Parts: sequence; structure tokens; C-alpha cells
Amino acid sequence: MVTSNKKDFRRFRIKHRVRKIVHGTPDRPRMTVFRSSKSIYVQLIDDLAHKTLLSASSAEKTMTDAKGTKTEIAKLVGKSIADKALQAGISSVVFDRNGYLYHGRVKALADAAREGGLKF
Repeated sequence: MVTSNKKDFRRFRIKHRVRKIVHGTPDRPRMTVFRSSKSIYVQLIDDLAHKTLLSASSAEKTMTDAKGTKTEIAKLVGKSIADKALQAGISSVVFDRNGYLYHGRVKALADAAREGGLKF
């Protein structure tokens, strides 16, 4: 991958290094996070079937009315994905930070998902 941005290239390298190890199954899907400048997205993925099982984001209609900082909204997204997962019968996941540092919005989302009942 050729990018003109050093940060993007660094994240790309980290992402592929981690993805060699982390795999999702139907019993324990991979919870991956994508962080844009305005929103945060999370998906539960079954890597064996190449399917997205569940997703949640701050861009959903239910979340667009939420007020607060980006970190507070990330907490709401974490609680949302935990609720959806528990309703679907998924209690444990493998966390994939997708090359981002485990800090700030990514950490807030993960902590809120743990508080919501997901195990990882």
C-alpha cells in the first residue's frame, strides 16, 4: 500500500501485524473499530464466513441526537454494540483496535462494551 501520509502507513503496518494473529469465529467474533475524524464505527465480524454479524456507529439515527464530546459518544456506541451482541447471544469477542492506539475514543468504546457485558 502506498500512502503519502506517515500516520496512515504506520497504522496500516500495525493493522496487518495484528490481523495475522487475531481471527473471529462465529462463537467469538472479532470486534473491530474504525475511527474517523467525526464518527466512530464498530463491527462484529465472523472471519471464517467473511460476514459482518453486527455493527454500531455514532452516525446511526439513534446516535445523531446524542450530545457530548467524541469520547462520550464512543462510550454510547460501546454500550450499544454490547446490548446488540447480548441480544444476539454473543457474550465474548476478540478485540481488534485496527492499528489505532488503545487510548482515548478507542479505549472508551472498549471499556463501555466491557461494562455492557462483553468479555474480551
